[in-house]
Order: sequence, then structure tokens, then C-alpha cells
Amino acid sequence: MEPDLFTAAAEERQEKDPAGSPLAVRMRPRALDEVVGQQHLLKPGSPLRRLVGEGSGGPAGPSSVILWGPPGTGKTTLAYVVSKATDKRFVELSAITAGVKEVRAVIEGARRATGGYGKETVLFLDEIHRFSKAQQDSLLPAVENRWVTLIAATTENPYFSVISPLLSRSLLLTLEPLTDDDLRGLLGRAVADERGLKGAVTLPRDTEDHLLRIAGGDARRALTALEAAAGAALDKGGTEIALATLEETVDRAAVTYDRDGDQHYDVASALIKSIRGSDVDAALHYLARMIDAGEDPRFIARRLMISASEDIGLADPNALPIAVAAAQAVAMIGFPEAALTLSHATIALALAPKSNSATTAIGAALEDVRKGHAGTVPPHLRDGHYKGAAKLGHAQGYVYPHDLAEGIAEQQYAPDALKDREYYTPTRHGAEARYADAVEWTRGRLGRKRS
Repeated sequence: MEPDLFTAAAEERQEKDPAGSPLAVRMRPRALDEVVGQQHLLKPGSPLRRLVGEGSGGPAGPSSVILWGPPGTGKTTLAYVVSKATDKRFVELSAITAGVKEVRAVIEGARRATGGYGKETVLFLDEIHRFSKAQQDSLLPAVENRWVTLIAATTENPYFSVISPLLSRSLLLTLEPLTDDDLRGLLGRAVADERGLKGAVTLPRDTEDHLLRIAGGDARRALTALEAAAGAALDKGGTEIALATLEETVDRAAVTYDRDGDQHYDVASALIKSIRGSDVDAALHYLARMIDAGEDPRFIARRLMISASEDIGLADPNALPIAVAAAQAVAMIGFPEAALTLSHATIALALAPKSNSATTAIGAALEDVRKGHAGTVPPHLRDGHYKGAAKLGHAQGYVYPHDLAEGIAEQQYAPDALKDREYYTPTRHGAEARYADAVEWTRGRLGRKRS
């Protein structure tokens, strides 16, 4: 049996028996107006509205769509809504488990369905970035001939992970993380709606706040936790989902952390200061608090990149590449896997030798510039690549260091007012010891007066 028949049968069962489906499935929007968040994509006349035939002229634009965004932001939901709004069959495949054989089977089934009883197909391909170039190439005939409406989802930058021919034939829609207000509205609807919990339970504010922390911007996670906690509350004979009941259900303690308040900055500050102080265990504690509270992983990664230069610098030149690599990985994979990457980087930074010499060096240089201690560029360093430069004395007398055996020439580089100024004061921590030796040697070869 083809994969699309399994999907169609499962969808039919869910529609006939919605009570037997998970809450996240029952609350799945059936029209664009029910979609939570993503208002930038849902404006009247938007490409997404036109794709489902709203507005004048009916459906317009490409028949392939790429949805790019973090987990839990509604990529599967949007694909499902498009299929419902356009009265098309909905077939879902995951690039993790499916290959070219499965894709071709769905495409062939779609061609038969179109020719046999006029029913077009939406093929939702999740995690398309996991497909190889050859696997993505296999989708092109179906897209070009409009045998299916392809809706592909990715958490990675499609300009790096999707082949150009497919990208150029697709409408690219970027999904934003759901806000707390988006999720509050969704939770309230799930509690009251006939498709949801039908008002059987109430959700106090402190429990709702913890649900938002657990969700981390992921609607599916929020609804799954709500359903489990509601079931536990009803089993106890109550109708209110107490915070303790939610904690027991999801096995997490409520962590005091406000992403928009003082705790946000206090915990972030404690993370960086623990790294600076080389206390790896404290750093991991604060990192865990931020992750558990649903902090944006990109915010954490940015703080780690700053720390790598501010507090470690040349004492371990590998610290910054590690932090940058972590930030890139976080942007590609998102939570929950991003927690591993952030832990990797935090441990490496906390245990690295420390130096703030890069911080103090640029601070001292900026202070001089802002006080007006600049001066003119020495004539021999000025641009000499234009007619008349030689007559002005520009670039005359400049010694090309590569022509010398030691690769360094005794000549003045700084303006006259700053020719003996020293900004960089290296430590002898870790790898910076060799920079300390190098700066002493080079300053001597440059004929600089010792300070």
C-alpha cells in the first residue's frame, strides 16, 4: 500500500473520531483564520492567501512552497490548512524515514488520483534539508508539471540546504517563533473549545506561565503538556490544573525566570560571570535554567560569542571559533538538540584560560580616538595608487616588510601623536604567552621606545 493511502486513512479516522486523537491534532486549524501567530504571512492579499484561492483571480503563484522556521511554529499545520482550503488530498512524508522510492510512489499516486477522479494532492515533506541533492532533484518533475502541490518544511536556512532549482520554483515563507501571547490564546482556546477540553478544566495563571516555559515557543509541546496535566487533574477528581499537578505530569520544577524581566538579565549575567570565573558547574546550572525557561537559544549563543572575545580572547584562540560554530549550529537545529551544542560551548569556554587583553586594548584605543588623539596618517603609509600621489610624497619611502629576511621593517606606523602608545598588554595565560613574547619582539624590531 502506498504511503499516501496510509495518511489519507489516518486523516479520515481522525475526522470521524476526533475524540480519539491527541489534543494537538484536534486543535489543528482548519482554515487560515484559525492559525496561531504568523500574522505577517496571513495578511489579506498575502501570497499564502492567494495560494489557497482567497482574493481575486483564485490561486496564483508557484505550486511549491518552502516553510522555514523553528520546530512547533506551525509548518505542518499550514500545509494541512492549504490542503483543506483547496480541497486536495494531504500526504505527509518525513525526509528522515522516506527516500526517493517513497516520494516517487506518492507522486505516481497523485497522478492517478488527478486523472482518475480529479483530486489533486498536497505533498508535505518534512525536514527536506535531510534529503541529499539527488533526492531533492527527484522532486523537480512533480513540481514543474504540477503533479503535486509540494509543501516542504525545514528548520535550516533553505539557501544552504535546498537545491537552487527547487528553491527558484518555490514560494519561500519564513515562520517566526510563537510568542507567549500566541500560546496563551491557543491554550485558552484548547481549554474551552468543543474540539479541545470543552471547559472540563480551568487553567490558573501560574500553571499557564509554567506551560509556556515548558513549551519554549512550541505549540505542539504546549498542547501535549496541557492534555497530560488535564487528564491528571480530572483523575484526581478536580477541575483546576494546579501547578503541582503540571509539575508532576511533566516531571519538571517551576523555575523562577522571566524572559522579559530582571531574571532574564540576572541569569544571563550569572552565566557569563560563571564562565569568566571558570566555574563550569555553575555555568551549566545557569545555562540549564535558561534552556528550561524557554530562552531563545540564539540569545544564549550570542552571549557565548561575546564571552569568547571579552573574557578569553588570545589565551585560547579556539574559543571564538567554538562559540561561532555553536551559534551556527543552534540556528540550524533549534531546541531540543541545541541544548547539547550550547552545553559543549559553555564547558569549553568555562574551562579555557582567561584573558581580557583584547577587551582592554580596544577600549584604550577607542578612548584615545574619542578624546581626539588621532593625528594624520604618516605620508609613507598613504595610498600611492593614483596619479599625482608621488608628487605629494604619498607612499614614498615605504618599506615592504616581505622584502626583508625577518619580515618586519623599522618604520613608523602610528600617527606622530601616538607613535609610542601601547594598547595591547598581553597576559601569559594559556596560548597568549606566545603573543606576549611576539609583541615584545616586534615592538623592539619596530624601534619603538620602551614604555
